[in-house]
Amino acid sequence: MPRKGMRSICFNSKTSSFSMSRYSSPARNSISTGTPRRSFSESLIEQSIEAATVLINKWNPETSTYAKVTSLFYESKSEAMQFIRCVNDLQKSMHAMVIENSTSEKLVHAQNLMQIAMKRLQKEFYQILSMNRAHLDPESVSARSSRASARSSISDYDDGSVSHDDEVRNVGDSIDEVEEVSSIAMTDLRSIAECMISSGYAKECISIYKIIRKSIIDEGIYRLGVEKISSSKINKMDWEVLDRRIKDWLEAVKVSMTILFNGERILCDHVFASSDSIRESCFTEISKEGATLLFGFPELVVARSKKSHPEKIFRVLDMYTAISTNWIEIDSIFSFESTVTVRAQALNSLNKLSDSVRSMLSEFESTMQKDSSKSKIHGGGGIDTLTLTTMNFLSLLADYSNILADIFADWPPPPRSSLPESYFESPSTDDSPAPAISMRMAWLILVLLCKLDGKVERHKDVCLSYIFLANNLNHVVSKVQTSNLKYLLGEDWIAKHEEKVKLFAANYERLAWGQ
Repeated sequence: MPRKGMRSICFNSKTSSFSMSRYSSPARNSISTGTPRRSFSESLIEQSIEAATVLINKWNPETSTYAKVTSLFYESKSEAMQFIRCVNDLQKSMHAMVIENSTSEKLVHAQNLMQIAMKRLQKEFYQILSMNRAHLDPESVSARSSRASARSSISDYDDGSVSHDDEVRNVGDSIDEVEEVSSIAMTDLRSIAECMISSGYAKECISIYKIIRKSIIDEGIYRLGVEKISSSKINKMDWEVLDRRIKDWLEAVKVSMTILFNGERILCDHVFASSDSIRESCFTEISKEGATLLFGFPELVVARSKKSHPEKIFRVLDMYTAISTNWIEIDSIFSFESTVTVRAQALNSLNKLSDSVRSMLSEFESTMQKDSSKSKIHGGGGIDTLTLTTMNFLSLLADYSNILADIFADWPPPPRSSLPESYFESPSTDDSPAPAISMRMAWLILVLLCKLDGKVERHKDVCLSYIFLANNLNHVVSKVQTSNLKYLLGEDWIAKHEEKVKLFAANYERLAWGQ
């Protein structure tokens, strides 16, 4: 650690110092004979320096083999807290000496002690972080109820009103063993951080923290299957491979927001509770790269190809759901101004996923429209392949009705003129749960029914045409009734189309018996 000079003397304006106003006049502190005596503050300063000299030198790793191989915080928690108090008192004494213009020898001696103490605390800080990786993993830390409770659950011990050991015992009564160890480590880290920051050694403290904690986040992201990948590599992937990567990503988002980044934010907020700027700086540098990589993945996927099979829309919807349902946590965890790029990346991916869903549904409609209306009726009037594939697709799509309602909220619906009131009335009312997506589903089914009508227009066997329409419309109604489509289309829609099925069946029966 380089020599700090005098930088720590007046570093923390909030740190209380010895009051000099009562003892600043020599006249007030002289005996009747005129012989000056030491001020009371000088006596306190000397006592503080003497106490600090004994304890700090005891734990100087450069002069003591014992101190070199032993951890202060693991050897004696009470002595560790005494060490922290000695350093804080030493800092106050140095501040007082500057005000009283004390001799430079005392000040230099105090500064040398401060440097030794900071080396000790820096070593302790590193040991606690590195030796407690398992207990300070994001899962253990995120077990705390909230960041707010984490920041206030364990009080500052500098006032001496509650001993460190008593506090730890109280914590241990209410949480399990793993969380107890985690809480002890977090408390020790906070004590050291606050002491180093107030003494002017914040840089040395946070550099250790950033290096160790960033490696944990980066490793966590990698273990979740998220890695940097180029768009060209994504484009060359088989769908099966990409599908597995999407599944891994969906799980990664869930774990990241509930455990990984959440736990790291809790830990960072607690350890550096005394400084908002340091909390922000540390968390941003630790998490920004991994989070941006995580939320940038969907953008690469949707850019893979302009055209894709309709079934792939469900993976796109899954990714949209993963981000949208976690948006409150994303906005909360990455609330700092310096993490705005993370929020922007997540929002940009949402927009790209929305565009992709709308494009894929438009493509699906276009595919139906292009289906040849002159194709023959197969299977003696059975259910057409177009009916099977379309209704399977739409019934699965209806499971995402809430997400689709959000995606299509500002998207123009099909023209009302294309939807006869006799065909589709109830979902167009204000009482519909999701008017935009209800209209969209009704329109796609109407396109299907129109294509089925086109298949029978030129068919010579009128009797077969009616049974074909009855079977296919009955399948449509059945899929609506047994899926979430029934909530989107409404009871009126179902009732009207059941009547049409009966009408087609009656016409078939009449013509068949007539023949």
